[in-house]
Amino acid sequence: MFISTKLMNIKRIFGSVLTVLGIVGLIYGAILFVNMTSGPRDIRALIIYGVLGFIFLLSGIGLIKTTKDEA
Repeated sequence: MFISTKLMNIKRIFGSVLTVLGIVGLIYGAILFVNMTSGPRDIRALIIYGVLGFIFLLSGIGLIKTTKDEA
């Protein structure tokens, strides 16, 4: 029972880390969008950071939501 509770806490912490990384990726993508100079390199970086941030954010939120608390 103790191991199961620790595993749930690790999943919740990992979900929180993924969520924070997703938010950071989306913010960095927004900063790139604002400072963009219409080069192909800028557009590629914007797409990469935006998509990765969105995936990390959704997977982190999903992991937090599906992890059940056990007392």
